[in-house]
Amino acid sequence: MERNGVLERDGVPERNGVSDKPGGNAAEPVLDAKVSDEKNLSGDDLRGEELKGEELNGGNSGNERILFGTDGVRDVANRGGMTPEMALRLGRAFVLFLTERGIPRPKIVVGRDTRRSGAMLEGALSAGMTSAGAEIFLTGVIPTPGVSFVVRQIDADGGAMISASHNPAEYNGIKFLDREGFKLSDKSEIAIEEYLGDNLTDDWRPTGASVGEVHFLHDMANQYAQHLAAHVKGEDLVTSVVFDCAHGAACGVMTNLIGRLEIPWALIGAKPDGLNINEGVGVMHIEHLSRYVVESASKVGFAYDGDADRVLMADSAGRTIDGDIMIWLLARWLMKKGLLGSGAAVTVMSNMALEEHFSRAGIRLFRCPVGDRYVLEAMQRHGARLGGEQSGHIIAEPYTHTGDGLCTALMMLSACRDLNEDIDTLVDRFGRYPQRLTNLAVAADRAVDMRLVNSLTEDARKRMAGKGRIFIRPSGTEPLLRILVEAKDPDLVDETSRSLTMLLKNHCS
Repeated sequence: MERNGVLERDGVPERNGVSDKPGGNAAEPVLDAKVSDEKNLSGDDLRGEELKGEELNGGNSGNERILFGTDGVRDVANRGGMTPEMALRLGRAFVLFLTERGIPRPKIVVGRDTRRSGAMLEGALSAGMTSAGAEIFLTGVIPTPGVSFVVRQIDADGGAMISASHNPAEYNGIKFLDREGFKLSDKSEIAIEEYLGDNLTDDWRPTGASVGEVHFLHDMANQYAQHLAAHVKGEDLVTSVVFDCAHGAACGVMTNLIGRLEIPWALIGAKPDGLNINEGVGVMHIEHLSRYVVESASKVGFAYDGDADRVLMADSAGRTIDGDIMIWLLARWLMKKGLLGSGAAVTVMSNMALEEHFSRAGIRLFRCPVGDRYVLEAMQRHGARLGGEQSGHIIAEPYTHTGDGLCTALMMLSACRDLNEDIDTLVDRFGRYPQRLTNLAVAADRAVDMRLVNSLTEDARKRMAGKGRIFIRPSGTEPLLRILVEAKDPDLVDETSRSLTMLLKNHCS
């Protein structure tokens, strides 16, 4: 719901419009100290190690990403930061980044989702990369985790995905992967931005046999489906399942996967036309899936976003099962299989109820900033094999190297079977704390000063101490200030959220 530039959502912090997606003993969560400038913590009680001083305000040495956001470079296609000219320069910069790190003729996998602008940007990105001497392997339409799979499958030196994820069809974006199929770190993206402004980027012009080549890998989406199917034992899986493909990159892979498993699962949102990706379907419109599940009397449903790197669920009553609940179940499943490692990494947006469940199960929880790349870094830092976000990005490193909505759905079905879990009881048993997420629109000519925001909201945080928490951050992909309030008392949540919104509205407008 939008009121005077304020987007609000009760309960699960689902997204509205164009948005981005939210040590000690076993019972004690850990909050990572590494926070990027665009993910400033507000200093609230996060039930973990408290960040102070420089760490609280970014802890960065002065180098900041300008072009790259939370999930690569993203903008309206053919405008601003996502023109063919920019795609070409990004391609050249990425190749130069790899070349100066000892890879003179890098092999790079390039995939895209179903947007009409995808082919345009694919051509420009490939031209930039080949003009810098790279070997390009085009997969065509494939999910982001599919690109990660192909990078490892053909032993490539990196990957690039052309997608704007959950954003509307007019948007597009480019994100890069390393040779292991992991998303690049902040440090690597900063280095690529520096190459964009370096004369060497334009001067590096191989000729003759040194010019790169373009190769076409037409069957990789099918091989990715085969890879997914190999991890699933089809026996006794729920058959009454619906998958909402968001008219995106999951469509072809899911069709192939269902054929391989020979299970009569239903597909909706699976008729992409280049302009309907995420339109009224997928994770951004979970009500579409919920309604279909109820009307078709299905047992469960899964909804993807445009590039299928995240997933949300709906039970038979149409209630949303978000990333927190999935992580709660998958952690117990992986622990039983001996594959959990030291615990699970989640972001500061995850519900406090998850900490309580993990505490009772003896599972360590590690908090980190918002963004699946930070989840991955926390997993690697602490030796955790599972991590994810409330928004549905789930990384289970025994099976994936990046958020993989398709793999997560299959793991959830397998976990429910192996743990004898009733999907319809998960929402009630999880018992989430009431939350309210408010998205304040930030005027184009305003920059959010998080130090000032922290100062303005200090009294509210003190009143909330011991009762719940407040978390405030700028969006990494659009001009929004996100205000999350969480507590056991729903009246306290509503009152605090309203007062903070009124307090900060003038600062943003």
